[in-house]
Amino acid sequence: MKIEGKTVLITGAGRGLGAAMARHFAERGADLALVDLDESGLRDVSLACRALGRRAETYAASVADEAQIVGAFDRVVADFGRLDCVIANAGILRDGLLVKVKDGEVIGKLPLAQWQAVIDVNLTGVFLCGREAAERMIRLRSSGCIINISSLSRAGNFGQSNYSAAKAGVAALTVVWAKELARYGIRVNAIAPGFIKTEMVASMKPEILAKMAAAIPVQRLGEPAEIASTAEFIVENDYCNGRVLEIDGGQRL
Repeated sequence: MKIEGKTVLITGAGRGLGAAMARHFAERGADLALVDLDESGLRDVSLACRALGRRAETYAASVADEAQIVGAFDRVVADFGRLDCVIANAGILRDGLLVKVKDGEVIGKLPLAQWQAVIDVNLTGVFLCGREAAERMIRLRSSGCIINISSLSRAGNFGQSNYSAAKAGVAALTVVWAKELARYGIRVNAIAPGFIKTEMVASMKPEILAKMAAAIPVQRLGEPAEIASTAEFIVENDYCNGRVLEIDGGQRL
């Protein structure tokens, strides 16, 4: 599927990977439907996309809220008249150990609210976006592409019970949906990034960043543009389906 002239919906588009993918797709001639709770970030990203000569509309919505996401998808189709690609990128971190132990005594546990918040956004949010994308693509009788953002942490990462579980679930959903939706001309893939130089990561102390980079075979963190170019490859390669592409500099060998 060629990107030029297509409508691409991106969640978590107000910053980080979502913003990078929005600009990347605008440069290649796509129109953007930008979804996030960060209205200020959405405004900045939409202006950047419009400066590239493309249409970019913003939709303030929480991916964890069914009514908000259904409403956002309805508005996108009403505004653009089509929906060709959906990138389910929105995610949050609420890291914590399963149990905290000091001097042999348990002094704390991972709060249920902390677990649930990450599952709601990172897994349920992907489910809702995939479901609503599939419904509208089928109804519009248009071949489409869904890209879910998983993570290297899907293999399990220290202190990330909630995040790792959610991202593993995203990878599993990707394979299930690829099998279910191919008959309708809809492909589903995922990207599992490693450590990427987003605003959040770049704000860490230099010594921590250096330690992170040293553990990666290519000796550096990834660039948001490298994830964006992976999304472009997935959209344009019509034989790529049901895959989770790990873009991590060789960290998970």
